[in-house]
Amino acid sequence: MEQEVTQAVEQWLTDVVVGLNLCPFARKPLRAGQIRYRVSTANEDKTLLEDLLAEFQLLDTTPENELLTTLLIIPKHLHDFSDYNQFLDQAEWIMERNSYIGTYQLASFHPHYQFAGTTPEDAENLTNRAPYPILHLLREENLENMIGLYPDPETIPENNIRRVESLSQEEKLQLFPYLFQQLKK
Repeated sequence: MEQEVTQAVEQWLTDVVVGLNLCPFARKPLRAGQIRYRVSTANEDKTLLEDLLAEFQLLDTTPENELLTTLLIIPKHLHDFSDYNQFLDQAEWIMERNSYIGTYQLASFHPHYQFAGTTPEDAENLTNRAPYPILHLLREENLENMIGLYPDPETIPENNIRRVESLSQEEKLQLFPYLFQQLKK
């Protein structure tokens, strides 16, 4: 199971995030092998918070050139997007409690991700939809450096929305098969 979960997320990262250039900063660490894929076996919040804290601590003790970022994948918990959204408050609390604000950032991905003010079918939600709920732990200093090198970083979300809106139905089926499998259930 863990290997299947990891492979699905690696495929999503390669084909969607890097392939569609949704994150212009992801290609380099992907190629350099600086991304950790950690599958959590948590099926409740307390264990997931412990897993999250352990990943922050691992980032603390591992040089950036070896480990730049972590994808904490959550296949057994937080299937409902509203539960996932509520959990993000707890994750932020863990960050504050352990003085990680300003050191790390969390990015969030979920199979049912929905931006405020959108409907579930809106294409822009695809930019944050992944095969499983994921907490992406980013080193803030590295992220700021990368953003500083990118021309017009404020255009990234807008460009991403245009990119996913331009996908044909066939491309969506190919890139997001897990979404369409879930719709059939």
